[in-house]
Amino acid sequence: MANIEANKEILKLNKESWEKSAERFFGRTALPEYGPFSLNEERLGLFGDISNQKVLDIGCGSGHSLQYMGNQGAKELWGVDLSTKQIETATKLLGNQQVKVSLVESPMEENPGLPSNYFDIAYSIYALGWTVDLRRTLSNIHNYLKPGGIFIFSWEHPIHDRLTYEDSSFTFNKSYNIEGPEYNEAWHNSVIIHHRKLSTYINTLIESGFTIEKVLDDVELPENKVSDNSSRWYSTQKAQLVPATFIIKAFKK
Repeated sequence: MANIEANKEILKLNKESWEKSAERFFGRTALPEYGPFSLNEERLGLFGDISNQKVLDIGCGSGHSLQYMGNQGAKELWGVDLSTKQIETATKLLGNQQVKVSLVESPMEENPGLPSNYFDIAYSIYALGWTVDLRRTLSNIHNYLKPGGIFIFSWEHPIHDRLTYEDSSFTFNKSYNIEGPEYNEAWHNSVIIHHRKLSTYINTLIESGFTIEKVLDDVELPENKVSDNSSRWYSTQKAQLVPATFIIKAFKK
């Protein structure tokens, strides 16, 4: 019961922060991009042919990933997001789509009434890591997908924020092995995000019924390798040491 109440408080805090910050993230980290210094969908081709597919975006944000899916010929566009402002923004952005658009304001840990065994594709671009209950969220997604449906998600690599730039060098100042909720430095400690090891994401996917097809943490640095400010959250110098992003593709049997 204590964990349930704590998770409710985290969701409340994070929702309040997103309502204040939604405009700052308009169009950022959206398909065809998977995340900072990561190969994009045009290079990876993880989704395959999207035409006539019913797609579900977990943590749809401003709707730009759904817009990409619509432009690729998706049959139906569905999205779920915790933030009222993000749903409002996505609704406006997707207003000209010629296919069915269904957007729902809801925590990803809860099923707001989405159909079971319905979607060909579910995905989450830099959003899944916000969940306060990974197992419940993945179980929901597994339920939404048709047999054979695919799930692709990207998130900040869990080793990335263990490394901090201090005194002209990078140092590890947090344990990779200790998991749990933490105030997030990139958000100036205004939100709480659970630190989870990469193995936790992989094992929870398997325990939720998914079969994993691919795990990627390839780094793509700018061709000219221009040096930027090493103290930035995502910097070229840091990306040369550890990946910023990981991507997993799985499917429902």
